[in-house]
Amino acid sequence: MSELRTLRNYINGEFRDAADGRTTDVVNPATGEVYATAPLSAAADVDAAMAAAAAAFPAWRDTTPSERQKALLKIADAIEARADELVAVESENTGKPLGLTASEEVPPMVDQIRFFAGAARLLEGRSAGEYMEGLTSIVRREPVGVCAQVAPWNYPMMMAVWKFAPAIAAGNTVVLKPSDTTPASTVLLAEILGGILPDGVFNVICGDRDTGRAMVEHKVPAMASITGSVRAGMQVAESASKDVKRVHLELGGKAPVVVFSDTDIPKAVGDISVAGFFNAGQDCTAATRVLVQESIHDEFVAALTKAAADTKTGQPDDEDVLFGPLNNANQLKQVSGFIERLPSHAKVETGGHRVGEKGFFYAPTVVSGLKQDDEIIQNEVFGPVITVQSFTDEDQAVEWANGVEYALASSVWTKNHGRAMRMSKKLDFGCVWINTHIPLVAEMPHGGFKKSGYGKDLSAYGFEDYTRIKHVMTSLEG
Repeated sequence: MSELRTLRNYINGEFRDAADGRTTDVVNPATGEVYATAPLSAAADVDAAMAAAAAAFPAWRDTTPSERQKALLKIADAIEARADELVAVESENTGKPLGLTASEEVPPMVDQIRFFAGAARLLEGRSAGEYMEGLTSIVRREPVGVCAQVAPWNYPMMMAVWKFAPAIAAGNTVVLKPSDTTPASTVLLAEILGGILPDGVFNVICGDRDTGRAMVEHKVPAMASITGSVRAGMQVAESASKDVKRVHLELGGKAPVVVFSDTDIPKAVGDISVAGFFNAGQDCTAATRVLVQESIHDEFVAALTKAAADTKTGQPDDEDVLFGPLNNANQLKQVSGFIERLPSHAKVETGGHRVGEKGFFYAPTVVSGLKQDDEIIQNEVFGPVITVQSFTDEDQAVEWANGVEYALASSVWTKNHGRAMRMSKKLDFGCVWINTHIPLVAEMPHGGFKKSGYGKDLSAYGFEDYTRIKHVMTSLEG
């Protein structure tokens, strides 16, 4: 067995072990074996990181937008230059295919950082004006302060970017905690950013949910931001309410994929299967809840079943695989449990089982014959499982699509423009794709409604979430 890699916290420009020396094992999900140890940070580590961020904030806040832009552009260039290294670490971190991680994650990360570098120079309020005689009003848009950020395990590198890039661009300082199962790529990002940003502007502490709770409850941060489960989001909102912190929540999803009878079935099946199985379905926007109009239901299910059966999962260095393993043993147990508890009227068309005994791989799965109140329809599976329901008309499609507690993303598949526009209005989700599913761009907002949380990632809206507004009024007589 090779020597375990040792990961460390990054606080105030230096790498450190946890103050009490505690560590936790980090497992490669493609092998099921421990490959690294990471700090199990506690209150002393959180205190140190928050103190560093607070001390760095005044100087970083007072940098000019062009200075912050220059730093972010350097970060983007550095990530691009070290892409191969980042991909290798992320693949070991998550078990993801090397090729797809290189092509589908690093370029968007770099693009998103460059977008926020540009946004840094648009941090402005409204123009001055006189709304009362003899007085001029100005609106200033300012950074909020220290941001406590918690990233998830499904896209550790990319979600770290979604957290730190807008916060730093706006003039905030950051304490970021990666998931305890996937800390490696975030620690490498700390090394990259540390060579560019002033000490204390960007800090990384590793740990478990207790570490995250300590961050959110700490008195220093002005804002808490989390991407994670609904349960975690509710806990963060409750904790933050005790001292009225701002909260930014990107939580779960259960995206409806509404397929009407006039759709191009081969194209829809191809696109939906990729959008459902990519990253083993471990995506809040994954196309895993398909509603098909009854007249094409059987044909669609047959085609989707074949596409799923032809989809391959396997080791990261296999160029033919679409997705790798589930992230951890608990996730494998959760996905398996949904299939084991299926009601008698459900039918597993293909898959529905673990693949191999090494790592946490699960077969691409299609389940049909489901009813609206079934557990697997109402709750987030977060695995490579696509469910199919049959609907009669547009009204029923809308009712069932909206009939869950999540409201992050959705898609509509039809050649009828009027229907597409009606559906985009009626679907109660933060994003509606038409004849596509899952593409994201830096310029457009990502975020949901209901139990999918509030606040936006990406876009100018996401950037503004990391700012506060101040009214300044001055007398013209002075």
